[in-house]
Amino acid sequence: MIPTLEWTDQGVRFLDQTKLPLEETYVLATSYQDVATVIRDMIVRGAPAIGVSAAMGMALGIQNSPSTTVAALSKDVDEMAKVLAATRPTAVNLFWAIERIRVLYYQLVDKQPTNLSEAEKIERIREEVRAEALRMYDEDIEACKTMGRYGAALLPKEGTVLTHCNAGALATCGYGTALGVIRAAVEAGHKINVLADETRPYLQGARLTAWELLHDGIQTSVLCDNMSGALMRKGRVQAVIVGSDRIAANGDVANKIGTYSVSVLAKEHGIPFYVAAPWSTVDMATKHGDDIPIEERSAYEVTHSNGKQMTPDGCGIENPAFDVTPAKYVTAIITERGVLYPPYDESMRAMEAAVKAEADGVPA
Repeated sequence: MIPTLEWTDQGVRFLDQTKLPLEETYVLATSYQDVATVIRDMIVRGAPAIGVSAAMGMALGIQNSPSTTVAALSKDVDEMAKVLAATRPTAVNLFWAIERIRVLYYQLVDKQPTNLSEAEKIERIREEVRAEALRMYDEDIEACKTMGRYGAALLPKEGTVLTHCNAGALATCGYGTALGVIRAAVEAGHKINVLADETRPYLQGARLTAWELLHDGIQTSVLCDNMSGALMRKGRVQAVIVGSDRIAANGDVANKIGTYSVSVLAKEHGIPFYVAAPWSTVDMATKHGDDIPIEERSAYEVTHSNGKQMTPDGCGIENPAFDVTPAKYVTAIITERGVLYPPYDESMRAMEAAVKAEADGVPA
């Protein structure tokens, strides 16, 4: 699989996605501050990958903390969580992962034997937090493969699938969410080719989706973001599948800017519009899409291309990183726990109850 991120003895190693597709280079983060920079600067991106990166950042920070007492380390942990949480506001996986590590950390603090020295307690905590971050990495890959199996049956046996942005191996720890479904369908014998929206202004589709699908031998064509409607009208698109950075309790979906437009076009042309995301992307505390925070990124991403200025000085710039697709445009939401169908407020509550029952050890 494409090595999006990796825990090493020296630190966390990231494939630099800002350099793709022309350069395959890596960045080594040796502190949690480095990991925060990697996330903020989109060296790593995609909600699942951001979440696991943050977990590894927490583990790295705890490992490298100079604190000699658990009380001092706890203050460090709270600061690590604050710094990492400030990197990208829309991807709920970021906050889910940070909280999972924080909860584990404080559970470990409470259960340390009193007869151990402070140094022994800290070392045991470090080992278990690191193990948890690595476990989250493995869980992400398995979740992607499972949702791929669930979603493959929804894609056409033969035809063209359109996707927007990059929800592939590069957006996860491996395999991918939306592209994982495409991969699974191809592995199951479906004859699928892919249309990848270029995804302005950061070109995740043109740079990343095309690169990784061609890497796997899947036929892919890149189209400008404003071309999809014309191709749909000609019958060139049989299905649309995208990922998500946050899904509200009513089924509203936040994804890369431009997704909403694609969903409306798909609805108009009678084309199924699927969303593939792990359950950790579902935010039941957010009731509807209007409450999802939308990240505003630097105007430079719009005003410049490859370092060359493309707009006149003084021109106003809008650069929201995401938009919200209302649930009414979403045909189904594919997760590693199964496929959700409308009405989403009911199907997601049922899945939430099943997840909670499993966590509590209640038989299905």
